[in-house]
Amino acid sequence: MTSSTHTFTQQDVEALARQVEIASKPFQALQSEVQRIIVGQEHLLESLIIGLLCNGHLLIEGVPGLAKTTAVASLAAGIRTGFQRIQFTPDLLPADLIGTLVYRPGNGDFTVKKGPIFTNIVLADEINRAPAKVQSALLEAMQERQVTIGAETHRLPDPFLVLATQNPIEQEGTYPLPEAQVDRFMLKVIVSYPTPREERQILDRMVRTTSSPTIQPSMHPEAILEARRIVDEIFVDERLRDYAVALVAATRDPVAYRTPLAGLIQYGASPRATINLVRAAKAKAFLAGRGYVVPQDIKDIAHDVLRHRITLSYEAEAEEKTPDAIVRTLLEHVPVP
Repeated sequence: MTSSTHTFTQQDVEALARQVEIASKPFQALQSEVQRIIVGQEHLLESLIIGLLCNGHLLIEGVPGLAKTTAVASLAAGIRTGFQRIQFTPDLLPADLIGTLVYRPGNGDFTVKKGPIFTNIVLADEINRAPAKVQSALLEAMQERQVTIGAETHRLPDPFLVLATQNPIEQEGTYPLPEAQVDRFMLKVIVSYPTPREERQILDRMVRTTSSPTIQPSMHPEAILEARRIVDEIFVDERLRDYAVALVAATRDPVAYRTPLAGLIQYGASPRATINLVRAAKAKAFLAGRGYVVPQDIKDIAHDVLRHRITLSYEAEAEEKTPDAIVRTLLEHVPVP
């Protein structure tokens, strides 16, 4: 049974809902475990789990000190799987990331020394502090799930997920990410400051210098792979598929979709955005315990999927428009089925 070829009946929906209820419990437990460490940031934690469910990479942006790195490390600690943190710096080389060939004098040949990217979850910390040649070294790994060292191609383990953090571009000592790489991130999540109440909770929890809380692993990689199979089955009505296409197409031709955005978008989102919009909506339905997608699932995930795929025109920048404002306008004007 696949959602693209099978006409869903009420019995199908109910059966799938039972599967979703069972399969989603480990992810709910994982989220609860991480929340023992992280105060607030529910949207970030949900986005990380959506990335796991959809086999999609995340770009997490926020000023220093907002627990971006801690959230990713805590998520990885909650899964019995491989994890590597790579600190991106201006002097980092591609070989430091993917590995290199090492000459063995005794045998007179070369052997492959694999880099830290050969793991399940990669935390690319402050990715925009490394130059473009290092950022580009991630391209093949993120898209093809493989890397080439010398003349050999090596498959990466499954699951494989890149969770990258970055400081805003206007921060000193950062490099803009190549557009081709930005498009390979399924979601771009903006992390904001905590509320005063949350900050007080952070203070009460972290003010001690000893006995910090730790994460107990609560999930196996097999649970992730099984959940992905169920997420693939979640039903998406034809009208919702058309709605997702319309939202993305409106970024390329806003006049045709009667939105007041003429002249504000230089380049719209790629077809990858449409695919990720529906995939992420399926994951949101899964986490909500539903076997079907509703319009609000698509609307809720639209900002994270689209904000980094829209290039503003000079006119929009002069008017101090932001990609999020553009997406907000799209959601207001593209008809919801």
